[in-house]
Amino acid sequence: MNQYKIWYLSSEVSPFAKTGGLGDVTGALPKSLKAKNQEIRVIMPKYKMINERKYILREVIRLKDIPVTVNGDTKTVNVKSAFLPDSKVQIYFVDIPDLFGRNGLYSDSNTGEDYSDNAQRFAFFCRGALETLKILSWRPDIIHCNDWQTAFVPIYLKTLYKDDEFLKGIKTVFTIHNFSYQGVFDQNLASVLDIDRSLVEKEGPLELNGRLNLIKGAIHYSDWINTVSDTYAQEISTDKKYGYGLEKELQTKKDNFSGIVNGVDYGVWSPEIDRYIPFRYSSEDLSGKNQNKQAVLSRVNLKFEENRPVIGMIARIVEQKGFKLLIESLEELLQEDLQFIILGKGQNDLEDKLLEYQKKYPDKLSMNTAFDETLAHMVEAGADMFLMPSSYEPCGMNQLYSLRYGTLPIVYKTGGLADTIQEIDVEQKTGNGIVFEKYTSKELTKAVKRALRLYKKQEVWQELRIRIMTEDHSWEPSTEKYLDIYMNLLNE
Repeated sequence: MNQYKIWYLSSEVSPFAKTGGLGDVTGALPKSLKAKNQEIRVIMPKYKMINERKYILREVIRLKDIPVTVNGDTKTVNVKSAFLPDSKVQIYFVDIPDLFGRNGLYSDSNTGEDYSDNAQRFAFFCRGALETLKILSWRPDIIHCNDWQTAFVPIYLKTLYKDDEFLKGIKTVFTIHNFSYQGVFDQNLASVLDIDRSLVEKEGPLELNGRLNLIKGAIHYSDWINTVSDTYAQEISTDKKYGYGLEKELQTKKDNFSGIVNGVDYGVWSPEIDRYIPFRYSSEDLSGKNQNKQAVLSRVNLKFEENRPVIGMIARIVEQKGFKLLIESLEELLQEDLQFIILGKGQNDLEDKLLEYQKKYPDKLSMNTAFDETLAHMVEAGADMFLMPSSYEPCGMNQLYSLRYGTLPIVYKTGGLADTIQEIDVEQKTGNGIVFEKYTSKELTKAVKRALRLYKKQEVWQELRIRIMTEDHSWEPSTEKYLDIYMNLLNE
C-alpha cells in the first residue's frame, strides 16, 4: 500500500471541540488513515473551550510567534501540538486568542448569533495552517479540507500561493459535510480576505447571487470534491432543493466528485466498551440494554414501565432535522403507550412548542436542551427506537450509532439515511429500520406506529436487535475509498 503525507484541516475535531457530526468524522477518519500506515497530521483552531491540561497540549518552540498576515493585518500565532486520544495521530492547534478565545465555535453562546468576523477568523486559521507547513518543512502530498471554514486553503493555493515553490503542486481534497452551510458573505469582504475582487464579480468562481460564496470557490479550485454519502452527492448535484444554486458547479466537476458514506468509530460508539453508559452489553448478552433504559429514564425524570417503548431523538432543534414534522405528529403519537426523550438545542419557537408538549404530557415526553455527551450515549443505549425525520441528511451518524446499540432507526428516505437504512422485512429477515418516503407528518406517524407494532412482537424484536447490532459500519471501507482518491490524484 502506498503511503501518503496528508495535512488534514477541520474547524472542529472530536473530542477537542465539536458541534455535531463533522467533529465525530474528523476525529475518527484520521485515526483510520493512520491505521492504514498513512502519515497524517491534523490541524484545527485552538478554541477557548479546549482543555490544554486534559489533552496535554504542548508548545512547539519553532511554531511560536508566527506572523500570519491577511490583507495587511498581521497577527502573532502560536501553534501547539498534542495527539488524538488513543492514537498516534499528531494534531496541531492554531492559537489566535482574539479570534478563537471565545465562548462559542461559530456563534456567541449568549445571543446565538454568528460571529460577524467568521470569514476573517477562518481566513487566518487557513493561512496559519499553510504557514505552519512551511516552518515545519513538511510538504504533504494531499491537503484534505472539510467544510467552508477550510475553503480558503484550495482558494489561496491557486491564487495567493500559486508561485510558492514549497506549496506548488500539492493536491487538495475538499469534503462537504453539509451543503446548506456555504460560507456566504458580503462581496466587499473579498479584499479583506485577500481574495481578488475579480473572483467575486458576476459569475466569478467565488460569486453566487451577488454574494461571496466560499464553498463555490472550494469546488472551483479543489482537485477533488466529495460529500458524505452517494445519495446526497446525487441530490446536491441534480436537485435545486439540495444544491442551492451550485448544481452546475458540481456537474462541471463530475469526474472529480464522489460520495463516501461516513463510518463509525467503534472505539467510542460500542455498548461493549462505552465509558458513558452505566451498563455494558453486546449482541451476545442484551441484558444491559434494559438496565440502561431504566437508567436513562431515571436521569430524565420519566417513569420506567416494563414493555413501554422509548423513542430517542438527538439533534439540533431546527426544521431540517424534522422537528416541525414531529410537532405536527406529537398530539397523535403521545396517545400511544410510549415515551420520548429529546436532546438538543435550536430554534426558540420549536423548543417552546416541545416544552408545551412536555408540560401537557410530563410522563411521556422529556425535553433536554443542555447538550450532554453522557446523556447522548445513554439515550442511544437506553432507547428502543431512534427517530431521524430529517428533510435532508448528508450522511447522519446517529442512525449508525443506533444500529450498534440495538436501537431501531426510524428515518425519512434521504441522503445518507437512504444509503444506510432499509425497511425491515420480517419474513425475509432483511432491512435494519423503518423508512418513510413522503415527507409528511402523516407518513412519519405511520412509520412510528409500524415500529410500535413490531416492538409488541418481542421475539421478532429481539432477533432484529441482534441482527442490526452485528452490521459493520466501521471506517474500513470508507477509508479505502479516500485512499483511492488520493492515489488517483497523485497518479494524474
